[in-house]
Amino acid sequence: MALKPTIYKLKIDLSDMDRAVYDTLNLTIARHPSETLERMMARVMAYCFNASEQLVFCKGLSDSDEPDIWQHSLGGELELWLDVGEPAAERIKKATRLAKSVKVYCFNSKASTWWELNQNSFANLPASIFQLPWPQIQAVAALVERTMELSITISDSSAYVATARGECEVNLRPLQTH
Repeated sequence: MALKPTIYKLKIDLSDMDRAVYDTLNLTIARHPSETLERMMARVMAYCFNASEQLVFCKGLSDSDEPDIWQHSLGGELELWLDVGEPAAERIKKATRLAKSVKVYCFNSKASTWWELNQNSFANLPASIFQLPWPQIQAVAALVERTMELSITISDSSAYVATARGECEVNLRPLQTH
């Protein structure tokens, strides 16, 4: 029998001063059985750095044809494709043909090595690549509860995360911007 996802409910008071976005997000997130808390929180951080009304979590690990997060226009066009992790350049090349904007958020302990080995493959692609520092993602994951309230304030590409269990900071490091 297949394992079922674990459901998390997050209420996020978001203040993104870089983009002048101020909102309360009520997110229900399904964590795939093979997904770590760190990866789930990297998805949440990517969502917050791009928060908008049409932004939606996708099937992610359950469907290799979809990104982790995407945004469609009201007319149905794919506007934004967000991948979390260290995808192959071919996947991102395909994504750039499908979406107006493509962003990748790498985050794990091997992200720097992945980028060193792959940056030439991404150089000509119209995609933005960012790194979320592994120790900071681990710190945010340590604060997670199945139902929780968070306050996230983004300023100068840094997210300050506050919860009842503690606080931490996640600095967004641009590796390639388009």
